[in-house]
Order: sequence, then structure tokens, then C-alpha cells
Amino acid sequence: MGFSFEELDVYKKAIDFVSNIYLLTKGFPKEETFGLTSQLRRAAVSIPSNISEGSSRTRKDFGHFIDIARGSLFECVTLLQISAKQNHIGQEKYTEMRSNLTELSKMLSGLKKSVSR
Repeated sequence: MGFSFEELDVYKKAIDFVSNIYLLTKGFPKEETFGLTSQLRRAAVSIPSNISEGSSRTRKDFGHFIDIARGSLFECVTLLQISAKQNHIGQEKYTEMRSNLTELSKMLSGLKKSVSR
């Protein structure tokens, strides 16, 4: 028996995003271990974590946790931009990850709307 949040497409996509971030940051320079690597991983992990935690709360609280997840998503946008500017990732990978974040953002907005009804 699973948990209801595990059935949410946005949760599944967020988990996939975290996996992609871990793969991506494995190639970052060692000096970024406690910088961009750690920050990007923590921000990415925060997205599905807030979805799952929020699902156990009231509708109002769930909406708040979705907002926190979106904040972490926006943080990932910034961190990926910095990573690209520092040449830790190429333009193609940056574009792909940014596209994933755009889709996740739309999905979180949809979830927030459905929870707010």
C-alpha cells in the first residue's frame, strides 16, 4: 500500500528531477561540493519533500507547502543559471533542466488550484 502523494504526476516528475540533479552535479568540480552541488541538491530535494509533507496536512496547509515547493523550484532556476555561467553545465543540459522546471512549475500551479477549491 502506497501513500496518496505518490500517485501525483507532479510528485513523480519532481522525484525524476531530483535524480537528474544528482546525476548532473556528480560532474561538478570538487570545490563546489559544499557550494553549488549541495545547494542545488537540497533545493531539488525540497520540491517533492514539500509535496509529500503537505499532502498530510489540511487543504490550506497543503497550499502553503506547495508554495514552499515552488520557492525551491525557483531557487533551482537560479542555481542552474549560475552553474551554466560557471561552465559546470552546457547550454543543452541547462535548457533541458530549465524546461523540466517550467513544466514542474505549471504542474505545481495546477495542484495549488485543485487544493484551493
